[in-house]
Amino acid sequence: MNKEDATVFYVDDNAKAQRLLGGLMTTCGFRVITAGNPLEALARCTGLRFDLALLDYRMPFLSGSQLAKEIKSLAPHIPIVLISGYSDLAASELLFVDAHFGRDTVLDDLLETMWSLIRSNRMTARDRQEARLWSNAT
Repeated sequence: MNKEDATVFYVDDNAKAQRLLGGLMTTCGFRVITAGNPLEALARCTGLRFDLALLDYRMPFLSGSQLAKEIKSLAPHIPIVLISGYSDLAASELLFVDAHFGRDTVLDDLLETMWSLIRSNRMTARDRQEARLWSNAT
């Protein structure tokens, strides 16, 4: 499985950050779909197929944590990574988040975690499919 097969839904209200990080992810082989705010993200979420959601924490209308909860209610299997300018967030802010990267994050660590979450999720989905096929065959 190649990274080119992986689609990231990146939500950030900071257009400059979105261009920069979105461009870096594209350069690293991810397909990137963006939204400029949580309301746009929710409106588009049901019509999109993506492998991971990358959410900024501080946004208008809903925080990244609140958006994570909404996305998990629509697609519970999708891994969610939250990025923020804070080193630590309260545990309550991370309930629906699979990984958090804050201040002083190393880009390679973020990208490797994203790829690892996608790969792990795909393996789990494949296992579920194989179990279903086996169950139907018996």
